[in-house]
Amino acid sequence: MKKRPTDKSQSSANERGDFNSTEAQRARLLAALRRGPVTTIEARRDLDILMPAARVFELRHREGYDIALYWVQEATQAGRMHRVARYALMPTHGSSMA
Repeated sequence: MKKRPTDKSQSSANERGDFNSTEAQRARLLAALRRGPVTTIEARRDLDILMPAARVFELRHREGYDIALYWVQEATQAGRMHRVARYALMPTHGSSMA
């Protein structure tokens, strides 16, 4: 006899959708980077990407994007200052970022 999911949290990925798949997260991050720089805190808070450094790594090394990293001080929602990464998509020769 096959086991069936006992609740919705055990349903398949197709039923839940792929909003938080790595592909969807990379797409959201790339779209945001095309609009302007994004910090780690912004990626987590506004884009729902909990590991933005991993998505940046994938965009750089799997997809070939030139993404610069700058270290900045930024306050969290709790008001505490942190040193965080600020990522910026660099223009490439002969292409448009639009």
